[in-house]
Amino acid sequence: MTISVYIPTHNRVDLLASAVKSVLGQQFTDLELIVVDDASTDGTASFLESIARDDKRVRALRNDSPRGAPGARNRAILEAKGEFITGLDDDDTFEPQRLGALHDCWATYARHKVPISCLYTQDVILSGGKELFVTKKKGTVEVTDLVEANHIGNQVFAATAVFREAGLFNEKLPAWQDFEFFLRIVKRFGPARLLDMPLYRFDVTPSRDRISTKQDRVRRAYELVANLHFAEDAWSRQRLMLQVFSTFYGIKPTPRDLARFAALGFWPRGWATLSKRMFRL
Repeated sequence: MTISVYIPTHNRVDLLASAVKSVLGQQFTDLELIVVDDASTDGTASFLESIARDDKRVRALRNDSPRGAPGARNRAILEAKGEFITGLDDDDTFEPQRLGALHDCWATYARHKVPISCLYTQDVILSGGKELFVTKKKGTVEVTDLVEANHIGNQVFAATAVFREAGLFNEKLPAWQDFEFFLRIVKRFGPARLLDMPLYRFDVTPSRDRISTKQDRVRRAYELVANLHFAEDAWSRQRLMLQVFSTFYGIKPTPRDLARFAALGFWPRGWATLSKRMFRL
């Protein structure tokens, strides 16, 4: 059973080299690595040409003009040949046993006929080359859990057909592309389940240009996701709004935000939480 791994990349060849090495060094070897070069202008193209020549498991694709990470991921997903698929960001890495452990965990759930849409793992959080902590994610994630927070993280493992039938990543979203994609997967295919091992090394170094830190994009993403999935569900819209003002983003609520939140319904604890975050920064 082949597992496809996709990596979108743009002008970060030094970081990409570590990501690629972590995939090709997996203990599980029946894999294909699809790297989508999103119109890089550094040495990415020549690097990919070299590794694809040396390791036939590598497929290098190139976009002539930038499509963004969601577009690059979607191209890889549509071209993947593996029965299962997962992703990796070009500034993160896999632990050597990640793919094998995910494969075995999925097989166990299937053997016991446990409903599952996708798998996720614990992450090792790093910054500036130092390990900060290991996440403590919950064991099962359903739609109501995702409304409260993105308990999954930024990568899942699933059947390739699940990725395609869920509709791929939404290229029109300015942020929250991972979150919204997971929401669709869980809504359609059932609960996501945790493999409780720290198998993904997630780099949050501040100098990295992660879209999730951009205030206007996060606010706009909330509006789009709320309208797409919870147009008539004020309860969910309130809880989703709290995610915009989590400590992860560092976005400060405004009086207008408080008014909009209150207009969605009477929820004293949520109001208190939002008010507290208004004066947090």
